[in-house]
Amino acid sequence: MNLTAHPDLLELLAASHALGTLRGGARRRFETIAREQAPVRAAALVWQSRLASMTELQSPIVPDAAVWTRIRNIIDAEKAQHAIERQRDAANARNSAKPQGGWLSSLALWRGATAAGALATVLAVGVGLNLRDQLTNAPAVQYVAVLSDDQAAASLLVTFDPKKKQLVLQRVGSYSEGTDKSLQLWALPPGGAPRSLGVLDNAPALRLAASESDVHQVPTLAVTLEAKGGVPPGSGPKGPVVFKGALIEKTI
Repeated sequence: MNLTAHPDLLELLAASHALGTLRGGARRRFETIAREQAPVRAAALVWQSRLASMTELQSPIVPDAAVWTRIRNIIDAEKAQHAIERQRDAANARNSAKPQGGWLSSLALWRGATAAGALATVLAVGVGLNLRDQLTNAPAVQYVAVLSDDQAAASLLVTFDPKKKQLVLQRVGSYSEGTDKSLQLWALPPGGAPRSLGVLDNAPALRLAASESDVHQVPTLAVTLEAKGGVPPGSGPKGPVVFKGALIEKTI
């Protein structure tokens, strides 16, 4: 199924995946689609980034011993549920001659989606006004790209925040350019020469000043490996392309 044709459902599934409430066969199917479709992969990474930042709102606390007991019980129950689902999937595969419903009809998917909504409510109540302020001031993601290496492994998440007029870059892979090299981000406009959007440092997250005109109607972004500090202003890329991916415009 083409999830990009159903943006509300895509956001729900991506949120459930990030929360960990999308389980079993439904989670595996979503991850398969994410590997095959860049917009789905981008949505999943955006939600992971959003939820990861929520931990900064709370002071660390030591959980009660009973909490660990409940967690262990949940894990054991999950293992048992996964075993049942694997047996059911195997039985369905053997019985492939019978008509099967679409993967969106999976009970596990809808159970996960319902749990995601419940957990989101608990999170909102738990962090109160701080969470409300954070969501109010959250970046308005208008453009998103997942840049991958030549093995199709996601390496860099790029989003454009039109409110703050900046590109937000997050490394999601283990690539290291070394101390004597720099990574440089390029816009690849159709029919035009590559245009530098900035030089990356080796931090896991980075913000670069940019205007919407820098990314509007740009179908592709690329990252090249250059000499330390990047190429001089006005020059084109000199080094090899290490990451590349489609830039997708999202509806806010």
